[in-house]
Amino acid sequence: MEISDKLLCLFSAEVEVEDGSYVVEVPRQEVDTGSVEPGETYRVALIEREREETTQETESRDTAPSEPQPPVEIGETRYVEIEDIGKQGDGIARVERGYVIIVPGAEVGERVKIEVTEVKSNFAVGEIIEDTF
Repeated sequence: MEISDKLLCLFSAEVEVEDGSYVVEVPRQEVDTGSVEPGETYRVALIEREREETTQETESRDTAPSEPQPPVEIGETRYVEIEDIGKQGDGIARVERGYVIIVPGAEVGERVKIEVTEVKSNFAVGEIIEDTF
């Protein structure tokens, strides 16, 4: 599934019935971090749920810190465009909410398929697995 570079935030939420309408609640952290502004209109995409969460996963999520989590995970593959070069000469790509992925060996303007090899709170590192797409 291809995800637009215009994606502002990604979260899971239940569709609830409220006064005859269906409502999806936006998490407060998305407003607090500036991803979403109250009173503005946004396009919403719904992605089919893949499976039910286990009780352990639900408890873990409920006790997780309220800070925004990185939008990538170790082992995830992504198609990215290199927008800049870092101080050490590595390629820099930006994904959701401006999150940075460092791609060693990439050049500005390249579009590459990467595998995420390291994830930190404010950046990730990806290894090129396909030069162009």
